[in-house]
Amino acid sequence: MPFEVVYTPESLLRHPIQLFKQMGRDLLASRELAWRLMVRDISAQYRQSFLGVIWAFLPPIVMAAGFTLASDAGAIAVEATDLPYPAYVMFSTALWQTFVEALNGPVQAVTVAKPMLAKVNFPREAIILAKLGEVFFNFAIKLILIVGLFIWFQVPVSWTVILAPVALIHLILFGTFIGVLLAPLGILYQDVSKGLTMITGFWLFLTPVVYPVPGEGTFGFLVRLNPVTPLLVTTRELATTGVISDPAGFWIASLITLVGLLLTWVAFRLAMPFVIERVSS
Repeated sequence: MPFEVVYTPESLLRHPIQLFKQMGRDLLASRELAWRLMVRDISAQYRQSFLGVIWAFLPPIVMAAGFTLASDAGAIAVEATDLPYPAYVMFSTALWQTFVEALNGPVQAVTVAKPMLAKVNFPREAIILAKLGEVFFNFAIKLILIVGLFIWFQVPVSWTVILAPVALIHLILFGTFIGVLLAPLGILYQDVSKGLTMITGFWLFLTPVVYPVPGEGTFGFLVRLNPVTPLLVTTRELATTGVISDPAGFWIASLITLVGLLLTWVAFRLAMPFVIERVSS
């Protein structure tokens, strides 16, 4: 028996159980559409690019080469890292790039889907799930580079590597949480997409991607305060040394991620009808 949807002027926040049931139904109903959108976007992404999947490898390689040369020349001073420095930068950059893709994905998805959102009634979660699937697909390609650099630099791997995907998922979900929060504004204002490029560029230097976590000082405090730091560092440590340096920070950031993602999902559902009405008028 098909579900019956009744629209009323009363806010669904007054009936949270009904709201969460509807969210669950829409999430399940959006799976097939999300899959089709993901396949379409991935095909278009690599079909319209001359270098194709090579673009997944270039940013980590270029950044590792640049910072390694600068470090060897004495232009920058970097403390000792757990891994050979080029491997450290490449692995960390791949993780950072995945986080940024998860953050930008929802904003890009709703912006591109603006005409469809205004004309077709479908579960809005589908476009978010499609971008989330694209992020995991792109990381699977980066995994080829990661495995290759582990073999090349003879990086020791602990048994905790089997737990690394859990930390990676939390990192991706944190990016998705921020992206979904900004997505309704991204439809209304192009400033959001432009601002994200600037903000993530600055955010990169507050994240231990090209340097280890500083132990002291104001800069070290800011790096440790950055919620991406424990998520990214824990993923890296689980995949290599197996020794987690900040388990408390990881679980605090994970809790913020899961609670924030749930609240943001609710806000996204409530905001989108008003946003779509505004862009359609």
